[in-house]
Parts: sequence; structure tokens; C-alpha cells
Amino acid sequence: MNAPEYAVVVPTIGRACLTDCLRALASASGPRPAEVVVVDDRPAPQDILPVEAAGELCDRVRTLATGGRGPAAARNAGLRAVTAPWVVFLDDDVQVLPDWADRLADDLVAADGRTGGVQGRLTVPLPEDRRPTDWERGTAGLEQAAWATADMAYRAVALKEVGGFDERFRRAFREDADLALRMMDAGWTLRTGGRVTRHPVRPADRWVSLRAQRGNADDVLMNRLHGADWWIRAHAPRGRLPAHLAVTGLACLATVCAAAGRHRAAAVAGTLWALGTAEFAAARIIPGPRTRHEILTMTVTSAAIPPLAVRHWLTGLVRHRNVRSPGGAP
Repeated sequence: MNAPEYAVVVPTIGRACLTDCLRALASASGPRPAEVVVVDDRPAPQDILPVEAAGELCDRVRTLATGGRGPAAARNAGLRAVTAPWVVFLDDDVQVLPDWADRLADDLVAADGRTGGVQGRLTVPLPEDRRPTDWERGTAGLEQAAWATADMAYRAVALKEVGGFDERFRRAFREDADLALRMMDAGWTLRTGGRVTRHPVRPADRWVSLRAQRGNADDVLMNRLHGADWWIRAHAPRGRLPAHLAVTGLACLATVCAAAGRHRAAAVAGTLWALGTAEFAAARIIPGPRTRHEILTMTVTSAAIPPLAVRHWLTGLVRHRNVRSPGGAP
């Protein structure tokens, strides 16, 4: 049986890794994509995207611009631009393996009429000469992530039936889980295929874990849309927000007690805050390389993450206070 026709959509913010992504796609053996749409989501592009890296696929490559509206909006723009019955979403920081197109063809042929999506398997290369850093371990978690759009093939008609990606998710976080839950709620099935895609750990500064806390606002939106058990249905890790709430509450209590002259209570709350912060730092330091740089980074960010996480969670509660699930429940 011939494999169904497919298109590839790659949202990008102009990172250098896009070149490697397109080069790997062009080098993969097997059926070629009918179209490749590179969606430029930079707010104000200063240079031309390196689409020439697509080599023999260049005549099938188009670019669109979405002006910095986020990856969900970029993927929707790509979906609207293609006509193939299957759309494969790739992130610009992945590299498909040489047999990827052949394995994708097998995945699509094996899909029955109610299969709405087939996920590719991600592999994250980690250093062989040392323990991985906190950031590297976090990226490696993508190997177990369900329905990650780093490599996800969706049936176009199924995507359009559920309205595509929810553009209220402005970051590359939870928009894939939200879509997967809506697809399954609509009666489509999702499964994991046999193709493999490499997801290198991209460079990041020591404060990347602080910026990642903005995802707590997206979790509020997920709760509003899908209920408190969405973590289980989406096979997503629960995270440490409950602990962050407790640790931040202790810090606030210590401050208030000290201001009120209740020094003993302030000392108890401050001690418990320090113990909670130390436990969090240790949980991040012990599995890592334990270099001076990593220990210092984990120590400082472990103190800063809980209040930042709570701040973004509260922001999400305010921002999404009027959001209701499709069933009408707040």
C-alpha cells in the first residue's frame, strides 16, 4: 500500500538549529513531503531564514510569517497553508534520522480510519563523560513525553474538526497536551509510531529554569479547560507546584511574623523554608555533574523558583478566570 501524502510544518523563531533541521529532513530516505512550510514566528525578522538548507526539497519549501504570536498560532498558519491529508509538525531544534521518511510511511500506512495522530519517538543525546545538568535532564524528559509536537503527525481533517491548536497557549508548553486531549475527546485515537527523531539539548544560560516557570500560568489554563485530572489523561508529570506553594507560604509567614515582632514563630517558619529550599536544591544537584557552576546555579535558582512559580500561577488564575471548559464547567 502506498503511503498517504504528507506535508511538514516547522515553526521557528530563527534559531541557528533550523539549518540542521531542514538539512536532516532533506537527507531522510523515503517518500518526500508534498510540501514543507517553515513558519517564521519572529516579531520582527531581521534576516532571511536559511531554507536553502533543505537542498533537494527547496522547490517544495514555502515560508510564512506570523509575527510572534507563538508556536500554536504558527502551527495553525502552517495547517491552513497545506493540502496534504497528513501534517507532520517538527520543531526547529530536532533532526530526523536518515530512515525517518521510510518509518513515517510505515506509521501512516498502519493508521486506521480513526487514528488522528501518530507520534514520533524522540531521543535526546546526553554527555557520555559526565552526569547531565538539570537543563539536560529536563530536555531528556521529552523522550517520555506524550504527544509532543517536536515530531507529531496529525490527520488534517481531525485537526480541523477540533479547531487546531489553541492559540491562547503562547509558549511552547502544554499546547500539544491540550490538542491531544481535545482530539481524544472527539473520538480520535493517538498512538506512537516507529520513526525516531533526534532532539539535541539546545544551549541555555544558567537562568533558563526561572523563565520556564511561566508555564505555571499555562497549567491553570489546562485546569480550566480539561479539569484537575488532565495530568493523568495527558500522561504529564505533575510538577512541584504544591511544594512551591508551601515553601513560598513559609517565606511569607516568616516575613510577616518578623514584622509583627513574633520572632520565635518567624524563626520556625524561616527554618522550615530553608529546609524546603535545601531539599529542592539537593534534588536538582545530586543527579547532576556537581560542578561549581552547576551547584551555584541550582542553589540560587532553587531559592528563586518557588516564588516565581507561585507568581505565574496566580497570574494564570487572574488571566484565565473567565475560561470555561467546552462542557461549561469553570
